[in-house]
Amino acid sequence: MADDAGSRARAREGAPASHAAPDAVPGWAAADVDAFARYLLTERDRSEHTVRAYTGDVQRCLAWCAEHSGAGALTDVVLADLRAWLGAMAADEVARATLARRAASLRTFFAWAHETGRVPVDPALRLATPKRRRTLPDVLTQEGATAVLDVAAVAADDADPVHLRNRAVLELLYATGIRVGELTGLDVDDVDLSRGVVRVLGKGRKERTVPFGAPAREALEVWLRTGRPALVGERSGPALFLGRRGGRVDPRQVREVTHELLAHVPDAPDLGPHGLRHSAATHLLEGGADLRMVQEILGHTSLATTQIYTHVSADRLRRSYEQAHPRA
Repeated sequence: MADDAGSRARAREGAPASHAAPDAVPGWAAADVDAFARYLLTERDRSEHTVRAYTGDVQRCLAWCAEHSGAGALTDVVLADLRAWLGAMAADEVARATLARRAASLRTFFAWAHETGRVPVDPALRLATPKRRRTLPDVLTQEGATAVLDVAAVAADDADPVHLRNRAVLELLYATGIRVGELTGLDVDDVDLSRGVVRVLGKGRKERTVPFGAPAREALEVWLRTGRPALVGERSGPALFLGRRGGRVDPRQVREVTHELLAHVPDAPDLGPHGLRHSAATHLLEGGADLRMVQEILGHTSLATTQIYTHVSADRLRRSYEQAHPRA
C-alpha cells in the first residue's frame, strides 16, 4: 500500500496547487478535524486564533490529498503526500513563514491522530520544516515614532472619544511593545495607572507585566476619564478599548488606525501595530536596555527571537556610519 501511495504522490507532484478553502474538508475527515480542534482548545489550551490556523491548514491539506492523490481516509495519507502539498504551495510562492506553520500544523495533527489510534503510523514524523528567512523588520526612527504620536495627540484635541482612544492605543503600543491581539484583549482592570504597568495575557496564555511611561499614562487617564465612558454600552463589558458602537475594539480597527496615522508622517514606512512593536524593541536596545529585559517585555520564549533587534540596531548604526564618516 505504501508503494502505491508513493506512486500516486509522485504522479501528481507536478500538478498545479489547489488551495482548498478550510470548509472544503473531505467528509471522511470532518469528525477527526473537529475532534482535533477540541483537543487543541481543551487539552493544549491553545488560543482560538491558533486553533483556527491549525485546523485550517489541516483541512486544506486533506482536501488537497483527496483531490490529487485520491485519499479516502486518514490512513491513505503518506509522507510523500504531505511533502507534495507543501511543495505545491512553495511553487506558488507562499511565504516561508506560512509554510513553516503549516508543516507544524500537520505534525501536530498526525502526532495526535497516531496517539489516539486514528492512524497506525505517523506520516508527518519526518516532515521537515522549511527554513524561515530572517529578515530585518522595518522600524520607525525615534523621531518618526515621536511624530506619529504627536499626530495622534493633535487629532485627539477635538475630544472625539474615538480619537482619544486612538491616541491611548498608539501610546500604549509603542510604550510597551505588546502585540495587537494582546492590546485588544486588555480589560480595564489590567491597567495599573499608579504603578505604570499593564498585565498582559500573551501567547500560550502566559501572563506578564509590562511597564509604560508618563505619556502613555496621561493618554490612558484621559481615555478612561472621558473617552471610554462616552462609548460604553451593553456590549462593552470590562474591555479597555472600545469601538464607536461600544463593543471591544478588534485588531483590524487598530491596524487601520495605525496605518492612517502613520500616513501623516513624512518618509515613515507603512507599518501596522507590529511595526510599532518592532520599533519599541529597537529603540529600547538603542537606549541601552538589556537584551533579556527586552525579551521579558516582548514576551518572547526564546532569546534568539529577541536577538533580531540587535541586528536591526547594528544595521542602522552601519548606515549612519557610512553617511557620516569621510572614509566609510
